[in-house]
Amino acid sequence: MIFILRMIAVAIFAVVTFVFGCGYCLLSPRNPKHVRTFGHLFSKMSRVFGIKLEIRYAPGADQVGPSVYIANHQNNFDLFTVAGAVMPRTVTVGKKSLVWLPLFGQLYWLTGNILIDRANRTKAAGTIGQVVDKIKERKVSIWMFPEGTRSRGRGLLPFKTGAFHAAIGAGVPIVPIVCSSTEGVKLNRWDNGVVIVEVMPPVSTEGLTKEDVRELSNRSRELMENKLNELNAEAARRSAK
Repeated sequence: MIFILRMIAVAIFAVVTFVFGCGYCLLSPRNPKHVRTFGHLFSKMSRVFGIKLEIRYAPGADQVGPSVYIANHQNNFDLFTVAGAVMPRTVTVGKKSLVWLPLFGQLYWLTGNILIDRANRTKAAGTIGQVVDKIKERKVSIWMFPEGTRSRGRGLLPFKTGAFHAAIGAGVPIVPIVCSSTEGVKLNRWDNGVVIVEVMPPVSTEGLTKEDVRELSNRSRELMENKLNELNAEAARRSAK
């Protein structure tokens, strides 16, 4: 019964948000401010799933400027949890195939996100250059999932290097964002406990070159893995109370 009620609520929310959202975005199509607006709106739905969402920001997080944000990618609940941490003038990089998803795909494009063809290595490599150009020209930040796929409870997967190439190429910092595990969230349970999302301090790319990409990736992953373990322990402890 709980599952059915939630699915009805999500369906109503999705249709209303996507239909009216597309109309709203048509007033200023592909404006980067829209991503944050809808990210925060979607995160409000965490309450419907019985999730007590807590979002934390490192001191001065709102003063970092254009950056490459990297977050851990777990499952579909990311849309209702980590999306709440999207910062101003931040757009995401997603698969080109997303545009064909009914309503969601159209809203995703209208909000100014970047679509890439991951099946084509040549085009994907060229897109990193486009990402760098957009950061410099439009003074926007980019949100990427360096794991490249959902971890689905397998911890933090190995990182791909695209985000780090983009950050070094644009001369902007890497800002890690970590969300505690949502693998234990059950759709047929009222209370799904605490989920913590934390925006961490920036990792500087000043003076780095493409030869430093792997080291930057490994360092960022280590920081995120340590933080993920810390947040998981805290969330589990608080959820058990």
